[in-house]
Amino acid sequence: MLHAQIEGFVAVAREGNLRRAAERLYVSQPALTARIQGLEAELGTPLFRRTRSGMELTHAGRAFLPYAQRALESLRGGAALVAELSQGVVGELAIGAAPAVSAYVLPELLARYTERYPNVRLVVRTSHSEALVDMVVRGEVQLAIVREMRDARITNRPLFEDELVLVARPDHPFAVAGRIDISAIHGAQLILFDRTSSYYDLTNALFRGAGVVPRGVMELDNIEAAKRMVERGLGVALLPGTAVAQSLAEGSLTEVELVGAGPIQRRMVMVEHQGSRGQAETLAFFVSLLLRIPELIPRARPVVGE
Repeated sequence: MLHAQIEGFVAVAREGNLRRAAERLYVSQPALTARIQGLEAELGTPLFRRTRSGMELTHAGRAFLPYAQRALESLRGGAALVAELSQGVVGELAIGAAPAVSAYVLPELLARYTERYPNVRLVVRTSHSEALVDMVVRGEVQLAIVREMRDARITNRPLFEDELVLVARPDHPFAVAGRIDISAIHGAQLILFDRTSSYYDLTNALFRGAGVVPRGVMELDNIEAAKRMVERGLGVALLPGTAVAQSLAEGSLTEVELVGAGPIQRRMVMVEHQGSRGQAETLAFFVSLLLRIPELIPRARPVVGE
């Protein structure tokens, strides 16, 4: 019954209209109204207010909506897994990963994993590190690969260091020179990615510390777009080594030594819930692959002193 109530709540929230939501669910309006009223009675607060334009979420309704959506997603995932078990699937591996890890590190690891466990259902959630830690704590993923952070709810296991690399198109003056002083960035068009990423903060901190203000800045929301802009000659960028390793090998980008700046590195770690106990064989094998990242992934550097 609760599943039907939550399903009805999400449908009305999405449609903003009781009739359209009822049609989507193939139920009558009175039946859907009864579901919403039952859920509101269970929670002890109204979730909608009626307006001339339809059904509008209350403050409590807006707060409850993401939890309801996650509950439905979990139920659907569970139902799908049960169906797959009857077809030979032997379990599920749910992992979280920061965007750069998901795009440039996980493919190699998951290819190796599926060779060993072809009948394990894989679920990958990509988000920023703080959100991924919350997913681990809520049990939505079994582990996550994120930047190193302090949080009493989780345990950290260092995996690798990802160093920012200054890259340019091969015919760019910086690439022709091969090495530049950090002050030369003052006259360059700099391409930055993802303001919410810690890489963005590292880049800004580097230039602030050197008293350098780039002539122009282009901000993009993902690494792959930043790479494409550099390849088209629209500027230079400091990008994670794991993200540009293939482009450097293929020659579409050239690494430029940045004189006057030390290594700009971000440590990536595996996080689990603080209360985790033991690991299934399938999960333990994936962890063993994570610990081999410096060996398997170009430009992923071993963690020094660990």
